[in-house]
Amino acid sequence: MTEETDWFGPDAATFGDRVAGAREFAGMTQVQLARRLGVKKATVIAWEDDMSEPRANKLSMMAGLLNVSIMWLLTGEGDGMDTTSLTGEVDSELSDLVAELRTIRGEMRASSERLARVEKALRLKMASDQ
Repeated sequence: MTEETDWFGPDAATFGDRVAGAREFAGMTQVQLARRLGVKKATVIAWEDDMSEPRANKLSMMAGLLNVSIMWLLTGEGDGMDTTSLTGEVDSELSDLVAELRTIRGEMRASSERLARVEKALRLKMASDQ
């Protein structure tokens, strides 16, 4: 794969995307990974959905179980999955859809953070008016 089609690289994927991709590439379910790491399935789901990140010890264990480097999980750079066997050429329409999906995800995350700031300001204002 070329750098332009590196689905798990730093510009194309999040930490959660890389965890999910490496887990699937390793042939593990979320339940299997959770058991091996000694965490709940909900914890693995939260990591893959980018809602939380693992502590250093779990990150190290996960990298070993998935046969990738810690740096690759965190940044997309370094020793990751050998994705050359996944596909030869990436359909440009598929590539466009994935890019749009990532854009929407980023916008939703920004909107969620904005909503949290407004809600906090509202609560502070309501508390000070009482």
